[in-house]
Amino acid sequence: MQIKTHPLTSPALGTERRLQSFHYGSGAQKVYVQSSLHADELPGMLVSWALRRKLAGLEAAGKLRGEIVVVPVANPIGLNQHLLGQLIGRFEANTAHNFNRNFYDLTSLVIPRVEAQLTDDATDNLQAVRAAMREALDEETPRTELESLRLALQRLSYDADIVLDLHCDFEAALHLYTNPDLWADVEPLARYLGAQASLLALNSIGNPFDEIHSFCWSELRARYGDRYPIPNGSVSVTVELRGQSDVSYQHAEHDAQAIVDYLTYRGIIDGRPSVMPPLQSAPTPLAGSEPLVSPMSGVLVFHVPTGVRLEAGQDVADVIDPLTDRVVTIKNTIAGVLYTRHRTRFATTGMEIGRIAGTTAYRSGSLLSA
Repeated sequence: MQIKTHPLTSPALGTERRLQSFHYGSGAQKVYVQSSLHADELPGMLVSWALRRKLAGLEAAGKLRGEIVVVPVANPIGLNQHLLGQLIGRFEANTAHNFNRNFYDLTSLVIPRVEAQLTDDATDNLQAVRAAMREALDEETPRTELESLRLALQRLSYDADIVLDLHCDFEAALHLYTNPDLWADVEPLARYLGAQASLLALNSIGNPFDEIHSFCWSELRARYGDRYPIPNGSVSVTVELRGQSDVSYQHAEHDAQAIVDYLTYRGIIDGRPSVMPPLQSAPTPLAGSEPLVSPMSGVLVFHVPTGVRLEAGQDVADVIDPLTDRVVTIKNTIAGVLYTRHRTRFATTGMEIGRIAGTTAYRSGSLLSA
């Protein structure tokens, strides 16, 4: 195992932060796992710790057939943002930018460089595109600490065959986000993890970390695929590890072992893959998810837990105004799994209080929450 340190741009005199990456094994295939890019989403940090312990044993036993890179603390900037005792890790305090948006657009960086390098050999094209990515990222000069964080993470991950970005939601069932082009590759991971929803989107808008890896390959295939074979160069997935308070040894052991099982199934770890569990829920389009919005302010009381499959028109939550005695019941309009809900039990007017994973796409534009 190697530990590598990646200094970030200093934001002020006397201040410097850094990333640490842990590198296990070697070989042609590469896996990249990072956690807590939203710094207040901590379940993934514990999963990375548990995963590292497993990888150390597997490496010592000679079981690793590729390189596995783990970045347990992907956002040291956000970890240092506290306001009145609360960790504020989703948005950068200086700019209010979401830490999981606005990564370098690999598509626009690669297209001017790569067309003349493409051939009728998919493997050669894979290497040509990755070389163009490396050259483009090497030429970037970050202007701020936040940009240097984004660039450091992309330089570590751009050439990975598998990219796992470990997050969580406020309160949630375990669920995934990935590119529809990748579902055949991602389904075994969903099975091993026990994902209760898998949301598919080609481009949800905003350049989040997982999509900047997969969308480039889909876009190149759409542009050049009739002339040159373009593979899926990165199986990239956002894994939402339940809710913010779901930090436990039991969950971490389960999730880390699921990742090991998946990598064994993929042949990156030597061994017999575990029996694949049944798929908990079929994939659905992210554009088919229904945001549930409170029409008024008041105390929020849920009727159903996350992970429950609902028929259209069920009572999901009540909003209670204790001054007027008014009670409004929020119902879903589509059938599907309630895969996430808000942690706060006081609703403001217009606040999104949960989401249902529906089967029919009906939304467009930006599909992610803030």
